[in-house]
Amino acid sequence: MVKDKKLKGLTLHFMPYSEISKLETVERIKKLLRIILDNKVVILQGRLKPEEESRLIEDTMIMIGNIKGFKGVELAVISQDSETKTMVDRVKFGLAKALVGQQDAITVIGPASIVKEMKKDPKKLEVMMR
Repeated sequence: MVKDKKLKGLTLHFMPYSEISKLETVERIKKLLRIILDNKVVILQGRLKPEEESRLIEDTMIMIGNIKGFKGVELAVISQDSETKTMVDRVKFGLAKALVGQQDAITVIGPASIVKEMKKDPKKLEVMMR
């Protein structure tokens, strides 16, 4: 007789920015944390506001030690490099960003118990898993 074993694997949760765009900051953070606490790595189209990124980090620091096995989060953002654009392209990009937000970026957020390290350079993001 074979015993059922709970399979453990890596789960990536792809999330379009539109899924959180209408939420208030607190609700955005809660939604992301629920996914992360379920040991999933979130790949978000777009990026959070800087104050939301800070709030996410602050909230997870409070959770360390209070939730068994939770070691925090790893977060990285990769977006277009505006330094290589012409002045006209920068103006177009700035206008588009004002209209639709930071949707040209990708944000990766995962539990530190799964994501070992994230290495970022201007053109790529490497995510090492445990």
